[in-house]
Amino acid sequence: MTDVTAAEQRAIVNRLRRAQGQLAAVITAIEAGGDCRAVVTQLSAVSGAIDKAGFAIIAKAMQDCIANGDKSDKDAPTVAELEKLFLSLS
Repeated sequence: MTDVTAAEQRAIVNRLRRAQGQLAAVITAIEAGGDCRAVVTQLSAVSGAIDKAGFAIIAKAMQDCIANGDKSDKDAPTVAELEKLFLSLS
């Protein structure tokens, strides 16, 4: 990820760390024979947190692509690639 501010990176990493903790709780609950409703609810929260982090990453790439005209970095994803990534999260 290029051209990401420290605050943006911190927000994405924090979201992923929260998801990591939630996933650990899901694993622990499954191993302990936890209530299936609670496990699925927690799993849904993990999925949502990961999706939001992915959307934040793609949104930043799209902003960079628009601001730079998609020409400043030969390795930068194209609009089509970003669209495909975005749709892969839905």
